[in-house]
Amino acid sequence: MAFAPRFIDGKVFGQDLGKIVCVGRNYARHARELGNEVPTSPILFIKPASSAVDLSKPIDPVRTADGVHYEAELALLIGKRVSRVSRVSPATACEAIVGMGLALDLTHRDVQSELKAKGHPWERAKGFDGACPLTPFVPVKGRFIDWSDLRFSFDINGELCQRGHTAQMLFPVDRLLSEISHSFTLEPGDVVLTGTPEGVGRLPRGARLTLAIDDWLFLDTSSA
Repeated sequence: MAFAPRFIDGKVFGQDLGKIVCVGRNYARHARELGNEVPTSPILFIKPASSAVDLSKPIDPVRTADGVHYEAELALLIGKRVSRVSRVSPATACEAIVGMGLALDLTHRDVQSELKAKGHPWERAKGFDGACPLTPFVPVKGRFIDWSDLRFSFDINGELCQRGHTAQMLFPVDRLLSEISHSFTLEPGDVVLTGTPEGVGRLPRGARLTLAIDDWLFLDTSSA
């Protein structure tokens, strides 16, 4: 069944979810915590629409022997076509954003490490069924959103695990969308995951999960 993005007021976006474009190592401290180099240009990969599930409901991701690892990220819902946006004035790309929410970029870290060691792509570790739980989206049309000053958090069983601030992004939202648009045309229904801050780790079973963006979004859910 196709996944249709929806907003916090319950309204469903007019098109099914498209591709999910993800940004790796967009926070320097996260890159360092996994022993990776800090990139000088955005690292991009794609999750298929089939990886998305609704974070409003308990999530039950496929697990490997090492379990599944969480990476909380600001998610942007795209509402109009974005292609080859000028790198000189990237802010125009933000006009295509119709919603913001949060996602868990779930990862089979053991599989990813094995694939990276062999120089292979990451999709088997990142694009499996259930690998992209998404919250409902906050509508942004007609609202002033300072994309350089958004704070979000992810708690497990009431304990803060990740805290993100978009001011700490290596590549801010406008530049990310511009850069992405030169590799992949973004279409209505696509979602962009903007990278995760430090604090990633293994997702426990039977845990209470809490996600929030400033005063815009608050969601309680659980893992099976």
